[in-house]
Amino acid sequence: MNAELLAPAGSFEALEAALISGADAVYLGGAKFGARAYADNLNEEDLCRAIDLVHRQDKKLYMTVNTLLKEQELEEELYRYLLPYYREGLDGVIVQDLGVVHALRTWFPELPVHGSTQMAISGAASAELMKQEGLTRVVPARELSLEEIREIYKTTGLEIECFIHGALCYSYSGMCLMSSLIGGRSGNRGRCAGTCRLPYEVYEKGKRLNGPNTAYPLNTKDMCTLELLPEILDAGVCSLKIEGRMKKPEYTAGVVSVYRKYLDFLAEYPEKFRVEKQDMDLLYDLFNRDGFHQSYFKVRNGKHMMALKNAKLTDAKQKNSNLLYEKIRKDWKGKKLQRGMQGYLTLHYGEPARLVLLLEDCQAVVEKAGIQKAQNQPVSRERVTAQLHKTGNAPFFFDTLEIEMDEDLFVPMQLLNELRREGMEQLDQALAASFARNAPDQQAVELSSPEIGKDRQTEGLWVMTETEEQLKSVCGIPGITGICVPISFLDRKKPLESVKQLLAELKAVKLRIALPYMVRGREDDWYKNCLKEMLELGVDCFVVRSPESAARMKMQGLAEHCMLDYCIYTLNSQAQSFYRGNGFALDTVPVELNAREIRDRDNSCSELVVYGRTPMMITAQCLKKNMDQCTRAFASLSLKDRKGMTFPVRCVCDSCYNVIYNSLPTSLLKDADRVRALGAASLRVHLTTERGKEAASVVKACVNVFVKGREEGGENLPESTRGHFKRGVE
Repeated sequence: MNAELLAPAGSFEALEAALISGADAVYLGGAKFGARAYADNLNEEDLCRAIDLVHRQDKKLYMTVNTLLKEQELEEELYRYLLPYYREGLDGVIVQDLGVVHALRTWFPELPVHGSTQMAISGAASAELMKQEGLTRVVPARELSLEEIREIYKTTGLEIECFIHGALCYSYSGMCLMSSLIGGRSGNRGRCAGTCRLPYEVYEKGKRLNGPNTAYPLNTKDMCTLELLPEILDAGVCSLKIEGRMKKPEYTAGVVSVYRKYLDFLAEYPEKFRVEKQDMDLLYDLFNRDGFHQSYFKVRNGKHMMALKNAKLTDAKQKNSNLLYEKIRKDWKGKKLQRGMQGYLTLHYGEPARLVLLLEDCQAVVEKAGIQKAQNQPVSRERVTAQLHKTGNAPFFFDTLEIEMDEDLFVPMQLLNELRREGMEQLDQALAASFARNAPDQQAVELSSPEIGKDRQTEGLWVMTETEEQLKSVCGIPGITGICVPISFLDRKKPLESVKQLLAELKAVKLRIALPYMVRGREDDWYKNCLKEMLELGVDCFVVRSPESAARMKMQGLAEHCMLDYCIYTLNSQAQSFYRGNGFALDTVPVELNAREIRDRDNSCSELVVYGRTPMMITAQCLKKNMDQCTRAFASLSLKDRKGMTFPVRCVCDSCYNVIYNSLPTSLLKDADRVRALGAASLRVHLTTERGKEAASVVKACVNVFVKGREEGGENLPESTRGHFKRGVE
């Protein structure tokens, strides 16, 4: 299979630019449910027209439905929204929400479903789980190396699509709530405000680590992997994806043309592959953020990937960029989107003129009377040929044209024009019809919903700790049902001994263990083979925080002993059903739902976070390393924004990622009555940056309010927010 060059289309004009410049496929969004809500997305009429245009060129069109859907949207809007595109022959949908996956596989079984990079698939286990659910392609997390991608391909045989050029998120895609929590614009709902592109001051123990030349610590450079194309293809990647649905058509045309050139060259002369400087310069001039990097394909992270200064274009550079865009526009605007067809024309006296047009399995036949005997000068074969070849801006041209005709004929040019025009119209209709599908009525294909809340139960108030100091300060506070500690608390050489010791310290209080926010490669080797023994010792369950962890737990038969954390999204009942169907009995109420939306949800097997700083970003980058140096000492840093808000950062060195927390903890202490009405199975206090006494005060206040039912609690606690409990997200 040849590699597919997949281009962004934020508008119909960008779509045409991509096709003319050599893209094999395009991806775009419609009016709803796409991760680029602010792009010039196509309406229904234009999108159906785009599907036909792409098929006419023997290309493919994938549609983004890569946001999380709320219950009403999935149940009442999604089917009607996608139905016309499914009927028109849409080639695939790119999806984040596993509830959407389940719905689409039920409603539109012939529609290929691709797993978005928003799913944060970081290994072969999660990719295999997606394959079992009917996905034909996955877009792994952009942080993966070529070797990790190769392993996914070898293990699953799935089509692998990877980003090769364009902007790069600072956070693992799908695991970022920064824009959501700061301004209510959720990246999971397609409305990211790009808060990572803003300046921040970085501190460690009161000392500032960055200055004017490093004022943008979360601002990643754009990726450019042109020089890595042979290695990317060798890793099993079949679809090479360019980012940029928010960029201009000229950008799309320019980038596509360069990658097209080298893919074609690589296919013909693999041993001579070499990128010329002029083409790298062209990509650089089209757009860059302080230069390029080659993504994470060969590195874990690094300062070289960051546009820390965020240098602005000089007037001279801006002028050159404008001139380049003008040149590119002239180039692609002067080209036609046409596809070659075969033509067979017969012209015989006494018979209708007959034109047969063929394209793949499609055929058009047009007959018209009007042939006469020539009175003076007969029409020549050359004249007939030239007239038929005048296809103008029509979607087709004659790749071959065979003419069988008598001598001494008079054939009106108008007749030939009508034959050509009507024939191409028929051929176009036949081609579109060849992709058309019939869809079942929504009412005739009901979504199955496994019963929720009937298996494993949990209850009470749980405390999740992040530090040893917190654990010691809250251990022994009456009213707590159990305590959760991160897996990093355990001794890597003697994990079971560590569990025994923890259980002894907690005495009658139950113990949970939280797995890392991101698991990759063999990073879980030190504990994965003793998880069952931990349960036998008395561990209540494991808190799972990544799709890869969830899939690996399922493979070991441990799904029923897991609680899915907030970042395993269950915004709708179909997503809950997906996980229930895979054996996961417990989940955490999503933090982007408001109180009304939570109330309408089945929470009988869900835990609600009533206090804690919400993790806003899980990132493979390391602030400590980029601003100072790597010490592998689990450093604690902070970010300060332009408004003076401070965001704590924890370096999780054993799994090599950073967690960036919200500036304020979410507290529902003043909403106790509303919390009780939500019917959550259990409640959680998540301690993050709190020191000993403060941690104890928080837990005691929550016990007083949520366990003992007293009104007092939280008066002397730090400033807090209600998060999305009141407002939610659009």
